[in-house]
Amino acid sequence: MILYPKVYFKNVREITIEFLNKNSIKALILDVDNTLIDYYKNLPQENITWVNNLKNNGIKLYILSNSNKKEKVKNVSKKLDIPYEYFAKKPFKKGFLKVQKILKVEPQNIGVVGDQIFTDIIGGNRCKMYTILVDPVNMKDFWFTAWKRPIENKIKSKIINNNKGEN
Repeated sequence: MILYPKVYFKNVREITIEFLNKNSIKALILDVDNTLIDYYKNLPQENITWVNNLKNNGIKLYILSNSNKKEKVKNVSKKLDIPYEYFAKKPFKKGFLKVQKILKVEPQNIGVVGDQIFTDIIGGNRCKMYTILVDPVNMKDFWFTAWKRPIENKIKSKIINNNKGEN
């Protein structure tokens, strides 16, 4: 079903090289807001270390953000030394397909990592990519995201109950 990710993790750092290799994931499309950074634009050092580890192990990375704040996305991109697209209009396919073309990786070998079902997961699923849902970095959300969280939490609880012990 289009609403459900392939897998759920509490945060990006739980996505290991072993997990990616086991699932034939060669590239990750990463969301920014509340996936890599919090509401206050803080990028945890642990996320920087995680990204560097992935890059050192040959995983291609690309940021795909719905934010229309170019400087914010650009700053995260610069700190992580990975390319980006902003104002992507997820869940529309266009941004995902553009990144896939740039990365030169088949869709089934691309993981889409994000904290929102209605943007990251639906968009990735529509493009036949491997979708990975993570919890938000921080509970504080923008108003246009906050109203969707109760719906997403119902879906997430169903995923958690159905996948106990599978990761």
